[in-house]
Amino acid sequence: MNDSYVVDHRTEITSLAARYRLPAIYPFRSFIEHGGLLSYGNDLVDSFRRAATYADRILKGAKPSELPVEAPVKFELVINLKTAKALGLDVPSHLQQRADEVIE
Repeated sequence: MNDSYVVDHRTEITSLAARYRLPAIYPFRSFIEHGGLLSYGNDLVDSFRRAATYADRILKGAKPSELPVEAPVKFELVINLKTAKALGLDVPSHLQQRADEVIE
């Protein structure tokens, strides 16, 4: 689940997963930067950038109820090979090649 509680406690969550040797997939890259194994989810920077366009349209007089609902369009895959090695996992090379970022 990707809610604010989980994001706020990402350090504890990734630490517990590592302690109990649980391979886990997370929703955002920040989990991988804290030692998580793999993340696949929408690019938050892109989503925030697109939200600014929405806010601009509203400030210029558009009615929020008349604006289309938008879904994320940019997703990213991030892999932490250091964590994979600690868990005794081999990440296939084709998955590494598809990743937007590989942390070694």
